[in-house]
Amino acid sequence: MPYANRPSVSITEINGENCKFQLEDTDLSVANSIRRVMIAETPTMAIDWVQLEANSTVLSDEFIAHRLGLIPLTSDESVESMQYTRDCTCVDFCNECSVEFTLDVECKSEQTKHVTTNDLISSDAKVQPVTSRGREDDVNDYGDSDDILIVKLRKGQHLKLRAYAKKGFAKEHAKWNPTAGVCFEYDPDNALRHTLYPKPDEWPKSEYTELEDDEVQAPYDFQSKPNRFFFNVESCGSLKPENIVMMGVSILKRKLSDLQTNLSQELQNDALQIN
Repeated sequence: MPYANRPSVSITEINGENCKFQLEDTDLSVANSIRRVMIAETPTMAIDWVQLEANSTVLSDEFIAHRLGLIPLTSDESVESMQYTRDCTCVDFCNECSVEFTLDVECKSEQTKHVTTNDLISSDAKVQPVTSRGREDDVNDYGDSDDILIVKLRKGQHLKLRAYAKKGFAKEHAKWNPTAGVCFEYDPDNALRHTLYPKPDEWPKSEYTELEDDEVQAPYDFQSKPNRFFFNVESCGSLKPENIVMMGVSILKRKLSDLQTNLSQELQNDALQIN
């Protein structure tokens, strides 16, 4: 792994949903480790405990609890200072490890009532459904919004609940996944032939291609190794894409540091036993 100690990064595009960057002079295993950590080990906030006090809807309690858990919550300003509930010293829930949500909606008219994320009331303004962020800008010309539908109510039906959002990561459950997708490309012109196209001339070219218009794919280079990776990180809204990248790299660095420390201790113990 000749380039592992001096990689370079160049950002090509960044906005509220996507972050595109190039990672150069490192190994394929390192690039894939960064991708996996961003998906599975970057912490966010998500609803994990629900108590239903009234539910006369057509959906069961478990169904509604599951739908609530999958609602992405804004986590940029709070997740790093929040404790995991397993590490907190409180008995049940507290402000240090959780955020309380309440919902109380009843349909009293003949028209179907939609219960959405707009009806969820958070005890912390920093943690709320992503659809509630910048609400004034989300309404389109038809008066619709991007609020996520939880359940529909008919006349006489009532839904009342209390829920708690906790800190977690996607290795525990997919609802804590901060990404809608993380991908990287390392051979845009297929010079390594890791992909075999039945009809190469019909396959669309990559946005990172260096081929001319009349070329289909680069000549086969059997001696080449991947050392430039084109990343595209797409956020689901709970974290900004740049924060996902920074937190993912920080977590991977900490894990490698812990591994190095444990290995050093093991080697020291082995040396003492031999002596």
